[in-house]
Amino acid sequence: MLRGAAAAAVAVPLAGGVSAGSAFASSPASAVPSHGHDGAGLGPNVLVFDPSMGDAAIQAQVDAVFTTQQSNQFGTERYALAFMPGTYTVDINVGFYTHVLGLGASPDDVVINGHVTVDAQWLQGNGTQNFWRAAENLSIVPPDGLERWAVAQAGPMRRVHVKGDMSLWPSPPGNQWSSGGFLADSVVDGQVDSGSQQQWLSRNDSFGSWTGSNWNMVFVGVEGAPAQSFPTPPYTTVDRTPVVREKPFLTVDRHGSYQVFVPALRRESTGPTWVHGPAEGRGIPLSDFHVARPGDSTARINEALAWGKHLLITPGVYPLSSPLRVSRPGTVVLGLGLATLQSTHGNTVIEVDDVSGVTVAGLLFEAASAHTPVLLRVGNGPSRLRHTFDPTALFDVYARIGGALAGGADVSVQLDSNDVICDNLWLWRADHGLDNTVGWSVNPADTGIIVNGDHVTAYALAVEHYQKYEVLWQGNHGSTYFFQNEHPYDVPTQTAWVHGGTKGYAAYKVADHVTEHHAWGLGSYCFFDLTADIYTDRAYEVPDTPGVVFTDLMTVCLNGAGGGGILHCINNTGDPVQNGFGTFNMTSYSNGTGTL
Repeated sequence: MLRGAAAAAVAVPLAGGVSAGSAFASSPASAVPSHGHDGAGLGPNVLVFDPSMGDAAIQAQVDAVFTTQQSNQFGTERYALAFMPGTYTVDINVGFYTHVLGLGASPDDVVINGHVTVDAQWLQGNGTQNFWRAAENLSIVPPDGLERWAVAQAGPMRRVHVKGDMSLWPSPPGNQWSSGGFLADSVVDGQVDSGSQQQWLSRNDSFGSWTGSNWNMVFVGVEGAPAQSFPTPPYTTVDRTPVVREKPFLTVDRHGSYQVFVPALRRESTGPTWVHGPAEGRGIPLSDFHVARPGDSTARINEALAWGKHLLITPGVYPLSSPLRVSRPGTVVLGLGLATLQSTHGNTVIEVDDVSGVTVAGLLFEAASAHTPVLLRVGNGPSRLRHTFDPTALFDVYARIGGALAGGADVSVQLDSNDVICDNLWLWRADHGLDNTVGWSVNPADTGIIVNGDHVTAYALAVEHYQKYEVLWQGNHGSTYFFQNEHPYDVPTQTAWVHGGTKGYAAYKVADHVTEHHAWGLGSYCFFDLTADIYTDRAYEVPDTPGVVFTDLMTVCLNGAGGGGILHCINNTGDPVQNGFGTFNMTSYSNGTGTL
């Protein structure tokens, strides 16, 4: 959400426009001490811990990583903190580009008697910039009974057992806001308190209870979720998850052998996969993977993929001058530590053929050249081929245009294949960053995601600040569960942001020929920071046909005392939010009719 203008005109100071400059300069990697064993050859930035190392030694190394990464928003260091099965008494603060993971078969195989914390003291208690971090496959036993995970986008928690309560907003002192999180396949024994968290998706979780709301809280297949009540409070509750498989994860067996476990596809599911016994799925030995490390060439990686290897990408930044090509069904491409793949010569970063069962997970795609047509592409044009029983899936996939470096990309993600599952995507044209990396013509980007395939399902789709349609959905029978969006902040003039006779662009556009599309729990916000009196005619644009149904949608204007805003919620329906702070809610829209 609004980076530091978090809760908007209602008394929230702006931090989103602050240039990172030297405040976000990288600390030297040498600040992190040497670590435990690396029998899997995972490289120096995967810190593998086991209980025999002693809690004090582990704590020192964890603290050193946090010191390096706490405010390192646009740096190049990347870390994975991997814990062998066992019990640890440590506190883990999770900074930027830090991935905390247990290596057991079940979350309860790795017990952290302590906290695994995301807070926001680096930004005076404002958590709206707590991006690019993750925790998964752990059991957390907070000694005070409270686990804190105050994140914004690209801060997922998966496959976690919290033995206590959980807070989703920062601690005092300061501006206590957070915005845009994701929790999946997890159990919280106690109560989840969303506090000032502005929007959130919980999928296939189990809660003791839930309290709190702000703008848009969505629950899909969650045991213990609050009842449907949008907009008062703004809870959107879908009882079952129609189709999903969980993200693959790295494990170690009792003999010390590494494998990647790929969970099985589930339909009409509720709750986590692992509570009632081992999750269904398949294990792939690490020997079947090419383990990529920074410095690997595109040619070397593509050779391994062509030979039938899966791909494990260890933490680091990978400049790529040509695409990685995935052509074999069932290939797993799994990143650790927010591994970052850069397009340096206007090239696609990853191209996935129109095959079944591919996984792309845990990766940040970045435009590192002035113009890239597409960063990630799945499929290669229109296709009638169905992948119903073994769909390709994208997990924790992020795109960044600007922020760390100047660059441009027409489209961040293009889905041509049918039946693709998207699970937690954040596609971001940067609104803030290092000097000379952000501006209307400095980091140009048209569209976050184009969906051309049919039967595509998206959970937790966040797309922000693109300059044309941010989501363009051209395939049929698509579904989205939770959408979060901000229009571009930096529109210089109204004439720079028009098409035909329309002011601006809709954030979420369903093509006119589509006959069936469903979406639940959508939020779109505007904040035009150049005080240029900018308007967009609508946030959502859809064909007026009975099969296109939007449920629980809202708009927010965050312009404070400035001019501009969103003139309609969907099509030509819904009151404007403009010329100051305002919200508008609609419980449903279909066939030209909206219900408030």
